[in-house]
Amino acid sequence: MAPLYKELQAVDAYTIRLAHPFSDYDRQLLTLFYQPLIGRDAMSLFMTLWADAEQQDSPIYNHYHLMNILTLPLGPVFEARISLEAIGLMRTSRKKNGDAREFIYELLPPLDAKAFFADPLLSTFLFSKIGEQAYRNLRARFMLDVKYDSDFEDVSRTFLDVYTPIHQGTGMDKDEAIDFKGRNELMGVPFVQSDFDFDLLQSGLSEQMVPQASLASVSRSMIAKLASLYNLNPLDMQKVVMIALDEDLKLPEERLRKAAAEFYKMNVTKKPPQLQKVFKQEPPRQQVELKSRDAENAHYLEHTSPIDILRELRGGKEPLSVDVELAEGLVHTYELSYGVVNALLQYVYLRNDGKLTNKYVERIASHWANKKIETAEAAIEMARQEHDKYMKWKNEGQKPATNRKPTREEKVPAWFTKKEEATPKKTTQQSGDIAEERRQLLKELGVTGDEVE
Repeated sequence: MAPLYKELQAVDAYTIRLAHPFSDYDRQLLTLFYQPLIGRDAMSLFMTLWADAEQQDSPIYNHYHLMNILTLPLGPVFEARISLEAIGLMRTSRKKNGDAREFIYELLPPLDAKAFFADPLLSTFLFSKIGEQAYRNLRARFMLDVKYDSDFEDVSRTFLDVYTPIHQGTGMDKDEAIDFKGRNELMGVPFVQSDFDFDLLQSGLSEQMVPQASLASVSRSMIAKLASLYNLNPLDMQKVVMIALDEDLKLPEERLRKAAAEFYKMNVTKKPPQLQKVFKQEPPRQQVELKSRDAENAHYLEHTSPIDILRELRGGKEPLSVDVELAEGLVHTYELSYGVVNALLQYVYLRNDGKLTNKYVERIASHWANKKIETAEAAIEMARQEHDKYMKWKNEGQKPATNRKPTREEKVPAWFTKKEEATPKKTTQQSGDIAEERRQLLKELGVTGDEVE
C-alpha cells in the first residue's frame, strides 16, 4: 500500500456530486444495512458528505474540513473513504495539476432491500455481523406484506391501451447524449473476479446434465461472488451447480446461493464466512516497532492532528482561535504535512514561552517549505541544526548577550534535547577510553607515570 501522503493530504481539495436527493428510505437502508458493515467512521463520512452536498451550490472543500467535523486524523478519514468505495456507496475521481490534487466524491444510492438480500456478499457479511435473529428480523421488517384476494384480477391498462404515438418530425436529436439528474442505476458492490476459471467450470459440466442455457441464465458475477465468498474453486462450483439444478434442469440464482451455502456447511464449517478488510491499516501506536526515541516522537507527530497538539500544549484546554487559524494557514498556505506543522508548533510554543508569534512561525514555515521538509523526522533534524538561526530571527534587531548566564532555563520539546544530552556522555566515554589506552601503552613500554610527568 502506498504511503498515506501519496494517496491523500489534508490540503487536497474536493467537491461532492449528488445525482439526486436521497430519501428517508435510503437513510434507513444506510443505517440498518450498511452501517454494521462499514463502521461508524465510514457512516459518519457518508452522512457528512450527504449534508454538505445538499447545499444549492456545493463549494470546494479541503480535507482539513472533514478532519475537523469528524474529529479524526487524515488516516482514518482515508480508510473511511475507501470503505465507502468498496461497498458501492461512493465513486472517487482524481485530477492532478502539478503538485495540487483535486477529488470528486460522487455519492451513490444504497441497494434497496430486495437487491441487498439477493447479493451473496452483502447479505452474508451482514449475517455474520449482526447474527441470525437480528438478520431475520431485518428481513421481515422490509418484506412486503400485501395479500391480494384471489377473486380479484388485474384490469390495469397499459400505455398503448390509452395512448397512441403520432409519428411526426419533432426535430429531436436522438443521437445527442445528455445526462440528467435522477435515480442512479443500482450498481451494488464493485466486484471484479478475474482469477476464477469459467472455462474449467463449463468443461466439467456435460450438456446432457447441465444445459448451457441454464448455466448462462446465471450471471458470471454471481458465480464469481459465491466462489470468492465461500473460497470455492471451479471443481467445487461444478458440484454446487449440480446440487442447485431443479427438476426442469433450470438454475435459479436463489437455488444456486442456497446450494453454495450448503456445500460450504458440509465441507468446511457450519459457521458463516467472515469478511475481513485487506487494506493494511496502521498498527496501534504501542505495537509499532520503533528503533529510537526520535522515531517514536516522529511517529507521534505524524499521527496527531495540529488541534490536538495545540490542546496538549495548553494543558488540555481548548486552543485559541488565533492559534487554530495559524495552524490551518501552515497546512493550507505553506502546504506542510501534519508532522512538520506539529514539530514547528511544539518548538516555537515552548521556546517562545507559550507564545505563537505569527511572523516568527511563518518565517520558519517558509524556510522549511523551501527546504522541502515533508516529514516530522526531517523537521526535528532541521530544528536542531538551525536552532541558532531561528533564535537570531526571533531576536532580530537585538545584540546577542555575551559573558552572561541565562536568567532562566529555556524550555524545549522532548525531542530537541536528545542529541544534546547524548553528546557529553559520548565525549566522557571517549576521554576515558583514551586515558586507559595511554596507560596500557606506557605499561607495555615499561614507562611509569612518574617518569612521564
